[in-house]
Amino acid sequence: MSLLRIEHLDKAFGRLLVTRDINLDIAAGERHVIIGPNGAGKTTLLNQIGGQLTPNSGRILIDGVDVTRLAPEQRARAGLARTFQKNTLFQRLSVFENVRLGVQARIGGTFDLFTAARGKPDIEARTLATLEQMGLQKLGDEILANLSYGDQRQVEVAAALAGDPRLLLLDEPTSGLSPVETRRMIEIIKSLPRHMGLLVIEHDMEVVFSIADRITVLYYGAVLASGKPDDVANDPRVREVYLGARPSNAEH
Repeated sequence: MSLLRIEHLDKAFGRLLVTRDINLDIAAGERHVIIGPNGAGKTTLLNQIGGQLTPNSGRILIDGVDVTRLAPEQRARAGLARTFQKNTLFQRLSVFENVRLGVQARIGGTFDLFTAARGKPDIEARTLATLEQMGLQKLGDEILANLSYGDQRQVEVAAALAGDPRLLLLDEPTSGLSPVETRRMIEIIKSLPRHMGLLVIEHDMEVVFSIADRITVLYYGAVLASGKPDDVANDPRVREVYLGARPSNAEH
């Protein structure tokens, strides 16, 4: 059974059909990357999977359970977590507090920012373990607004990981990062546990071919191609509309 299964997904805004009859399967542990030109419907697709948008038709299943009409918080409790193109963290809270909220989102605890984490040892332990996993333990007490943009992006991934999701959605995780920060993000993504499925929207081809087990190309809201990285890179339709010519000896 697929970890994530998308069946005939359509989403329209008025007369504009943004995703068109999308079908997609992601296995447990798979690293699946979605690429496509601007306006191809990538983020709209992710928003439907995450529950921020409701499709006009089609179904979204996680482990065989239909979650198409569930709210985002219900999907979080079912094992789904995500990041966004724009930082959605709490700038005035500490790194620890932001990651702690990620733990609470998964377990369904109350979002009480005024209760000391040490009063809930299970939540505290999971938060500290996530910070250590991400190499952020030294920044736990720092106020988020005082961190660099690259560090904030890492905290956002940490907050998503904190609930130990089965499926993690990453929307442009390297957008706005420096080359050094991008390489660090690649290593973070590569280090994620393999029991977790990963669906990533990414524009940087170096990142795409560094992390992807499979790639899906969206074009005008529909799936143009889907398969292993080499197969997608050598598909003449993909080369024409998106990738352009890639040297045959390019490193993946």
